[in-house]
Amino acid sequence: MSATARQAQDERGQAERLGIKPGQVVQEIGYDTDCDEQLRGAISGIDGVELVDEDYDDVVDVVLMWWRDGDGDLVDALVDALMPLADGGYIWLLTPKAGRPGHVEPSEIGEAAPTAGLAQTSSVSAGRDWSGSRLVAPKARR
Repeated sequence: MSATARQAQDERGQAERLGIKPGQVVQEIGYDTDCDEQLRGAISGIDGVELVDEDYDDVVDVVLMWWRDGDGDLVDALVDALMPLADGGYIWLLTPKAGRPGHVEPSEIGEAAPTAGLAQTSSVSAGRDWSGSRLVAPKARR
């Protein structure tokens, strides 16, 4: 396998770890120049995936929220991110890894999620500099 093919496979693997499937609409919130472009490319490279910005005003399957310490009130942002989610949809809260500028302590996520009505179901490495926390509404609310 060539280095280019291996890189493409690794990028697809990143998007697959996030559970993003062909045909889904993924809303991206908090995009900035520090975001992981490989991850974004892997997501938008899945057949039929529509990567939309925060001004999108229809229902979405997944919210990809880039969040850094100092971005504001995490609970409010999570509540806002829930609004466009389809039934069964989920939020990937992406935060800088420890030691990176803007790192968010896991305890902050652990406190904010339930306050916003969400449960954390898993965590992944979402790139070289980013960690991801998968947040869902409890089944009773979905």
